[in-house]
Amino acid sequence: MDTTLQEQYDKKGKALKVMMLFALGSIAMVFAGLTSAYVVSKSRPDWLADFVLPDAFLYSTIVIFISSITFHLAFKSIKKNQYSKTTTYLVSTLILGLLFVFLQFKGFGEVIEAGYFFTGSESTITTSFLYVIVIVHIAHLAGGILALMVVIYNHFKQKYNAQKYIGIELCAWFWHFLDLLWIYLFLFFTFYK
Repeated sequence: MDTTLQEQYDKKGKALKVMMLFALGSIAMVFAGLTSAYVVSKSRPDWLADFVLPDAFLYSTIVIFISSITFHLAFKSIKKNQYSKTTTYLVSTLILGLLFVFLQFKGFGEVIEAGYFFTGSESTITTSFLYVIVIVHIAHLAGGILALMVVIYNHFKQKYNAQKYIGIELCAWFWHFLDLLWIYLFLFFTFYK
């Protein structure tokens, strides 16, 4: 790549990274507000102090953590121009992301089977918060999965290499952020009673 073109690419990459940091900060504030409301609502008389998250949420946490590892490996691979390894790791990340969503909905099914509903006269404030916070996270993860699919498409079109990888890097940032966010939420719901 021409030195001038590489400089332009790097400059554009820096601007995109700053925008991504602002986006991640905004998402963090949304979840800070939601978990703060959860904390404030704990003093309500209808709060479920004995509510336990189903195991499917633990399994989904493990899956999303592993997906961050595979995404990191994809990023390292593209920086070494290892295209087939990058493909394997990107597709693995996508599969793990979809498995995460499946396990989240399985966890919701288990919550409902236990008799805890999210809306209506049989709902509680505890489960309503769980529903809202997890659905908002899944909505962001849907954006992450869509971005990952675009990255995979661009990778197949050979738009990334050891010098041009900003798309993979930004998507990895977002993915790792969502991973850390879910681990925080899982620990929050597990230990904050």
